[in-house]
Amino acid sequence: MNIRSSILKWIHIVRPGTLAAGAAPVLIGLIVAAQERSFDWLIALVTLVAALAIQIASNLINDYYDFKKGLDKAGRLGPRRAIAEGEVTPKAMKIAILIDIAIALLCGTYLTLVGGLPILIIGFVSLLCAWIYTATLYSLSYLGIADLFVLAFFGPIATLGTVYLQMEQFSEKAFWLGLVCGLISMGILTINNLRDFESDSQSGKKSIVVRFGKRFGEWEYLGLFLFIIPCLFMAHSTGFSYAVVAMGIWLFIRLRHTEGKAYNQLLIRTGQANLVFVLLYFLEYLIL
Repeated sequence: MNIRSSILKWIHIVRPGTLAAGAAPVLIGLIVAAQERSFDWLIALVTLVAALAIQIASNLINDYYDFKKGLDKAGRLGPRRAIAEGEVTPKAMKIAILIDIAIALLCGTYLTLVGGLPILIIGFVSLLCAWIYTATLYSLSYLGIADLFVLAFFGPIATLGTVYLQMEQFSEKAFWLGLVCGLISMGILTINNLRDFESDSQSGKKSIVVRFGKRFGEWEYLGLFLFIIPCLFMAHSTGFSYAVVAMGIWLFIRLRHTEGKAYNQLLIRTGQANLVFVLLYFLEYLIL
């Protein structure tokens, strides 16, 4: 395999379609900091790299341990998994995980020097959750409580940490805007759980959808987007950002008629909603 093919393979393996979940709350935090006339480009870049490294670590660890536990098999409904499809060996995946964690730790060391103890705690707990999401006997994704951690760590914790690094203080606005990112990321997980309902039920993975049923999962998805409205109100959004709620309602209508592998396309669109929200809020920043 040539270098180009190898690079393209690993780009696919890290699941680039999911990375908006890690990037969006950081970008929102940077916009909030810019509104307060407090912005350092180097800190911003390292913060973004650290967030993406943690997101990628979560994806790779998920790939490795879902295969080890027998949950991932060739021909699954969801996107292809590298080890299950024979694209890489478990050993190669372990090496990739270690390299990625090393990058996250390197970035985290610099950010800790900048932000001190609060950033050290945020970084450590984020990496820990990336590991226990799938890797342990009582993994978050198997207990049905992963949604709450996704809401927190791909939402206000990431946004508050980003703002703190830039401004040396937390921000209420960043909290509410971070919740928007977290709610959308919960929507991604909900789509994932709806798609995998049958296989999760058989394997004993107690997602919220397995616990309460697919109809509950569909209405939960709508509720997540509707809850964005009071979050934006509390953040004093001036208008543009509310359009992401309309996008969520449109996706919910599609969700009610989705089956099988069609969930994968809806999952991608839900991930894109986070980027749409960032762009909408950036427009508010530029115009208002």
